Amino acid sequence: MRKAIILLGLAAIAAAPASPVNSLAGRYSKHFQNGMVDGSKFWSDDVVEIVPVDATHAYFRADLAFYNGHSCGITGIAKAVGDKFVYTEKQPMYDGGPTCRLTISAKGKSLLLDDGEGSCRGYCGARGSLSNFDFIPFASKRPITYMARLKGSSQYSSAIADWKAGKTE
Repeated sequence: MRKAIILLGLAAIAAAPASPVNSLAGRYSKHFQNGMVDGSKFWSDDVVEIVPVDATHAYFRADLAFYNGHSCGITGIAKAVGDKFVYTEKQPMYDGGPTCRLTISAKGKSLLLDDGEGSCRGYCGARGSLSNFDFIPFASKRPITYMARLKGSSQYSSAIADWKAGKTE
């Protein structure tokens, strides 16, 4: 009987999804040719960084480029919920829009950022969006080799301060 209970416990642990705090941590990037409305071309980079903060939270930074020079840029401390991260702000957007809620997870062979129906649109230019953004391949994942600089950045400091002050969940 005791062996059966132990085996069931081990099976439950094995079946539990891996925490994204460790499985998704790293730097993801994509270098691509972008364009302007006048037909000119230029090179852009999409970058997402995920850094563990504690056993259930991670700092994230997303800097994404879109057509005609538009972009999205967002940072924060997200909570691990199952096999994904969820970032939720407690205050509505400055324009009176919905409260920003962003999920970060795996989708096939890519990292997926999704704010549902555009709840984080205030972090993007006119042609940018965090809705169902899954263009950064897992194959691009690298360890972050500049951790001291990242943790010394104003973005990291602000994200930690907002989280500790209870402005985000």
